Amino acid sequence: MRLHDARRLTHTQLTDLRRRGVSAVQEGESPEDVVRVLGISRATIYGWLARYRQGGWAQLDARKRGGRPAKLDGRALAWIYKFVQRDPRQYKFKFALWTSLMVKDVILRKFGVRLSKSSVCRLLNQLGLSAQRPLWRAYQQDPQKVEQWLTSEFPKIKREALKHKADIWFGDEAGVRSDAHAGTTWAPRGRTPIVSTTGARFGINLISAVSRRGDFRFMAVEGRVTGAVFIEFLKRLLVHAPRMIFLIVDGHPTHKAAMVRKFVETVSDQLRLFYLPPYSPELNPDELVWNDLKNNGIGRMSIGTKETLKRSILSHLRSLQKMPSRIQSFFLAPTTAYAA
Repeated sequence: MRLHDARRLTHTQLTDLRRRGVSAVQEGESPEDVVRVLGISRATIYGWLARYRQGGWAQLDARKRGGRPAKLDGRALAWIYKFVQRDPRQYKFKFALWTSLMVKDVILRKFGVRLSKSSVCRLLNQLGLSAQRPLWRAYQQDPQKVEQWLTSEFPKIKREALKHKADIWFGDEAGVRSDAHAGTTWAPRGRTPIVSTTGARFGINLISAVSRRGDFRFMAVEGRVTGAVFIEFLKRLLVHAPRMIFLIVDGHPTHKAAMVRKFVETVSDQLRLFYLPPYSPELNPDELVWNDLKNNGIGRMSIGTKETLKRSILSHLRSLQKMPSRIQSFFLAPTTAYAA
């Protein structure tokens, strides 16, 4: 990569280059990508970001010289950008997600610079970072097994499905509680809002399966999901199935129980079971059914009785059955698009 020689640029050209670089970062491009595209050094882009933070767009004017040194220079910004993309628990924080107050504490300890919470938020935004809901992955997950699944095992399943003219489904179980709430609410600053709910907590277990065609089947369960319950769901899934079913589930002991294995052997011309890599729920499109139910359904309702909970769940899931395009969208998420 050929780096720009600032000495050969006019003040206008250098000013424009600085603004393009800072704008790109603030629009979400990583500083590392901007470095590569613009042909500048890492120190240069973070230096520009430090200038911008100190005095706004005017501070990027190449005709300006000197001025008061920035509290946080380019080297400090580069360190902060990398640091906040690590797990806070590595640095003896108890919380797994970075908050502005945690970042504020780190900056004070590392650089001796005391910033307000709003200044920290502004700094992170200027670095192209934003507050987002993370994708959760179990620390026990084996990246090599996930890679093997994506590049070898699932493509093999697809070839087998094509050979047997089978439909590929993904199945999963979930428990839904009466005291589950999703989203945020407005309240006076400094006063944590309290959501009133019944003191008698109850829940319902569910099993479902989805296909990339937009098909969706589910079953509500009273009590635990045992091998016998799972077999009952498999029997229902096979009813009126026009083609052989390849069902992919996680490796829960219920799915691998001896009684389940024996049942599947009796219907081997209609059904085959396959298993996702351990601790990899994000690879299962059916997981997004429960996300939809909890965030767009009962998570935004007040549930007073178990009957109300069950009625609300069934209503939402039946609505999903009538929206194949919605089910298909669960196969378009970044972690499930491989199965589309």
